[in-house]
Parts: sequence; C-alpha cells; structure tokens
Amino acid sequence: MRLLTLALSGLCLAQQPAPPGPIRFEDIAARAGVNFVTDSCPTPNKNQPETMVSGIALLDYDNDGFLDIYFVNGADIPSLQKNDPKYFNRLFHNNGNGTYTNVTDKAGVAGKGYGLGVSAGDFDNDGFTDLFLANATANQLYRNNGNGTFTDITAKAGLTGGIYDGNKKMWSVAAAWVDYNRDGLLDLFVSNYCKWEVNKDPVCVSGKNSERGYCDPRRYEPLPNQLYRNNGNGTFTDVSTETGIGKHLGKGMGVAIADYDGDGWIDIFVANDNSPNFLFHSLAGKRFEQVALDAGVAFTDQGMAVSGMGVDFRDVNNDGFPDLWHTAIENETFPIYINNGKGQFLEATGRSGIAKHTINMSGWSNFVADLDNDGWKDLFVARANVLDNSMALSNRTYPEPNSVFHNVSKPGSLKFEEVSAAAGPDFQLSAPHRGVAFGDLDNDGRLDTVVSALSHPAKVFHNTSTNDNHWVSLKLTGTKSNRMAIGAQLRLTTDDGKVQYNQVTTSTGFACSSDVRVHFGLGPAKSVRELRIIWPSGIRQVLTTLPLDRVVPVQEPQQTPAK
Repeated sequence: MRLLTLALSGLCLAQQPAPPGPIRFEDIAARAGVNFVTDSCPTPNKNQPETMVSGIALLDYDNDGFLDIYFVNGADIPSLQKNDPKYFNRLFHNNGNGTYTNVTDKAGVAGKGYGLGVSAGDFDNDGFTDLFLANATANQLYRNNGNGTFTDITAKAGLTGGIYDGNKKMWSVAAAWVDYNRDGLLDLFVSNYCKWEVNKDPVCVSGKNSERGYCDPRRYEPLPNQLYRNNGNGTFTDVSTETGIGKHLGKGMGVAIADYDGDGWIDIFVANDNSPNFLFHSLAGKRFEQVALDAGVAFTDQGMAVSGMGVDFRDVNNDGFPDLWHTAIENETFPIYINNGKGQFLEATGRSGIAKHTINMSGWSNFVADLDNDGWKDLFVARANVLDNSMALSNRTYPEPNSVFHNVSKPGSLKFEEVSAAAGPDFQLSAPHRGVAFGDLDNDGRLDTVVSALSHPAKVFHNTSTNDNHWVSLKLTGTKSNRMAIGAQLRLTTDDGKVQYNQVTTSTGFACSSDVRVHFGLGPAKSVRELRIIWPSGIRQVLTTLPLDRVVPVQEPQQTPAK
C-alpha cells in the first residue's frame, strides 16, 4: 500500500521527560471550576433508579481541540421531572487553561426527566458531536447546532424510547453509537434495564432492624434492548425485531462494541445485572445472533450470572483480539474474558490477578486504557456499594475508593497489580462513585478521568504520572465511513517491533462516553514504524513517519491505496 505521511497537529503539547514513577492522579475539580453533585433524589420508598445515576460524557462539542465534560443527573421523585435546577444535567466547557465554565443554560442541555446515561456521537456527520441521553423517563437526543448550542430533536428523530405493557416506557440506562450496517451513518443501540414504575418498587427488608433497602434485580421483570437504524434524514427506525435484538430479554447495564471475530462487522456486548450477559454477533450487518453462551461470556467459569454493570471491549494483551472486562459486586469479582481469536473467550479473572484484587469490591463504570504510556492497557474502576444503608443491612461500607490496576503482563502471561495505594492522596478518598469516563483533558499525553458520585462532588482526576514514555493520539475523520470513524480498527508497530491494537469507540463502562480519540502509549520507543487502519467502510490505510507526543489527525482516503 502507498505510504502516507501525516502533518503535525498544533492542538497539543509535547510530553516533557521526567523521572519514572507510578500511575498517579490529582483531583482538580474544585480549582478547575467543575462543581457538580449528582442528585438522584433518594427516597424512603427506595426507587431502584436512585442508586444508578452514572452518566458522564467527554466530548469536544465546539471543536476547539479540548475535551468538555457533560454530566447526567436525576430528577424529582415522584414527578420524575427536573423542576429544580439542582437536578439539571451539566455541560462544562474546557477553557484550555485548566479551568472549566458551566455553559449548560447557553447550550440548552439541562435535560428532561430522570437521567441515567449518555452517549456522544455525530449521528448526522456534520462534524459536531451530538448527545443521546438514556433516561428512566423519555430518552432524549440533542443535536449539536455547531454554534455552541443544542436542539432537542427526540420526537422528530423517533428516539423517545420503547414501550412495554401497552403504554409504559422502557427504562433505558446506557447506549452506544455504532454503524452496524456500514452505510456511513451512526446507528444507536440502547440498553434497557427492567420494568419499573415510580413508587411501586417491591418492599425488601433485611438486617437486624428489618430496614428497607433497594431490592435485588431478580425482583423485577426483564426488558429487551433496542437497535435504531439511522435513516440519514434526522430520523431513526426501530429495527430491534427485524435484526433479532428484540427477542432477548435481560437487565441491560453497560454496553460496548468491537469486531471480536475479525469479520469486518461490529458486534455488541451487554453486561446484564444478575442474568446472563449478551454478545450480539453481527451477521453481515443484517441480523444479530446472541452467542454469549457459546462464546463463553454469558456466565463466569463457575456458571454464575453475576451483577454485570460497566464493561469495556478492548485488547488487553496485545494479541490483536478484543477482550472483555466488566464489573460486578462484592464476592463476584470483576470477570475478564480473553479472546482466543477463534470466536470464543477464556476467563482469566483468576490467573490475571483480578479475582483476588476485586473479590471484596463493588464496581460500577470502568475502562481499559494505557494510563502510564508503557504500551500496555491498564484497568480503572469507579467503586461503591449499591446500597446506601449497606452498613445496617450487611455490615459493608457504602462509599469505596476507586481502583486502578497496572498491566504488568509479558507476552504470553497476563497479569495485573493494584496500584491504587500509590495513586496519590486524592485517589484514596471514598465516596459513592458511579460513572467514569476517560480522555486527555489537557492534551499532555496522559489520560485523565472524570468520576461521578451520588450526593457527592464529581472528581476530575488529572493524570500526574511521571516517566519518559512516549505516546501518540489519533483523531480519525471518516469520509466514506461515519465521520467519527466509530468502529475503525488500528494496529500500531513501534521501532522496537512491539505491536498494539485499539479501536475507535465512545461507549465505555456503565452509561458513560469517553474520548473518541485513540490513544497509544509507546513506552521507550523512539518512533512509530507503521500504523495500519481498517476503516468501517473496509478501506485499509497504512501510515508511517508518525510524529510522537502529539495528537495526529488522520482522514480516511477515498479508497484503499494501491500497492
């Protein structure tokens, strides 16, 4: 293939050499002006959504080169409306100097109803990122007008949400933008949880005082997920039935996408709560078959359906096949499934060290990314117990600190070490954490994270890790493919012959949306030998002479370059 040379991006700063050190974070939310508290309106009736508000999106909504932060919020119960400003969703504009400005009112994105999750994607290919909100009430689609404002086009688009029992709206919790049929338009997959009505939750009591708590998910009836096809004219068609998605009932939580079998079509994984997970295998973009059991990801090796919450779908061992890692609650561990490249996954929770680290943890949103730029993807989880009165019910603490697991693998040996204790004093603080999204907020080459917490201030963890490792971040723009290039697959080789793989996606963790740019830590490598891209359209591209320590823009060619 013809080799292409890329120009440098002027949007970012070169990483300065520094002495090696551990993965470290500093919470800069207060001084940066990110003053957001998730208010889920907890009530004595223990409405199930009260414990699940999570959504965070990191997106560059105004295309100034810096990631902005969007938070989803709850609503008043029992009205389920945002009658009080304390329930508004919030959009914070990144000023590019370490500070943020609340632009929610100006942008018009305060939201309506009771929110759970958010997914960022450019559904109309106009170059500006739009926002989809997954709510317990009607869902919402905000179209980015390109001038700093958004317009609610939910009704016109046909995305208010599915109906069950004739007139009751499905409770949606998460979503993923994905071009499932490869027509160059982003379609929408929505994860639905269970049948629920306000103030009609079953009464569940336990503990020595028979105190009421939030009920086990098994007390609720399951729902199907939904797939909406983008019609290209600002509207969507529900194709859940015709694609086979709608016939499978579960309690959908986190959703993630990847082409796990390398057939060129994106597949969809859903972490289900206390029921078997779903892996929807694409049949050439026309239908999906649910293959989680055959693929080995429906249950753990012990045959358990655990409390699946957040999930990420990325290659953790650099063998070219996307793996799965999802969270659960205490005594279940956080299962990690390694793709064997033959259409199946092998659970590696025990041998990787994750089982012993997570057996006593409860986790919500999570992600897989290289936090110290050593060339191996690490694991991050936002932690807390489900029950706000867990001490009275089970003698477990409600707030928990977050955790980070350093990937210390070697070829042929997968291993993670928990390094949370060395991640800095801010990182040690416990809270009822829920959402986490990741991205490079200040373009310094170190991935930062934003974490939400129920009734507690959100945290903006600036990555302060120090080492001499290099990095490169790719901002892909599709031409024949969808403009955000969601679904593109990347293979990077450094001058020392080491190979890494990643993909373009925004859907990560539980109900969150992360930086669309693809980040590679390069370790001590001095140059990139080759970058291979398979675009969603099928076009293949090879790049060389890639600059280091930069955000590099890449545009899809019109066709695969001739050899």
